[in-house]
Amino acid sequence: MTTKASTTHNEEARYVYEAPLRLWHWINAFAILALGVTGYFIASPLPSVPGEAYENFLMGYIRWIHFVSAYVVIIGFVFRLYWAIAGNKHAREIFIPPFLRPKWWSEIVHEVLWYAMIVKEPKKYEGHNPLAVLVMHFAFVWTMVFMIVTGLSMYGEGTGMGSWQYDWFSAWVIPLFGQSQDVHTWHHLGMWAFVCFIIIHIYAAVREDIMSRQSIISSMISGWRTFKDSRPVDDAAD
Repeated sequence: MTTKASTTHNEEARYVYEAPLRLWHWINAFAILALGVTGYFIASPLPSVPGEAYENFLMGYIRWIHFVSAYVVIIGFVFRLYWAIAGNKHAREIFIPPFLRPKWWSEIVHEVLWYAMIVKEPKKYEGHNPLAVLVMHFAFVWTMVFMIVTGLSMYGEGTGMGSWQYDWFSAWVIPLFGQSQDVHTWHHLGMWAFVCFIIIHIYAAVREDIMSRQSIISSMISGWRTFKDSRPVDDAAD
């Protein structure tokens, strides 16, 4: 009597994303979601609310949630900058991409071809793949800086002259853009840029979790990157 040979798995695991980074990631994600929803209604208010005016504070609550979520994001971003210094090498890769490495650019081309389904197999990375680093550096890091600066400049109009928000941001950001309404418009466009980034980010994470040679989504929960083969990683020398 013969028995069918069983398939065994020997998946290597490496600790990539430290706990502070993972905690920041998920808090930041929910705060940005709250900012996006409330920001939309601040820019396009509800046409009416039921009942007497003194019984309603709906827009006030929407603005309050927006402001609290904004400060959560700002404080989190400052912490994230600190952790880029205090954490491991993976904590700073989206802040300091290796622009001067020719091999890194060739790997970006390979990732573009992989996402376009032109090449048959992706490369294997312990951290983010080079294309993800490039996109997150510009579409997340610098967009976040833009949203924080323009957001605080608008908030400074409410806190008034003499407040740190006005003196540090409103006093120069609003004249730079021309007028307050222009800052509001660009801040609103920044929100839609974030929406596009989030859609692509979620799609790429789910796609790579299924099709790539390493775990993606579970890594941002557990911190451990597991691999689907035993070949060496392509970013081992980074």
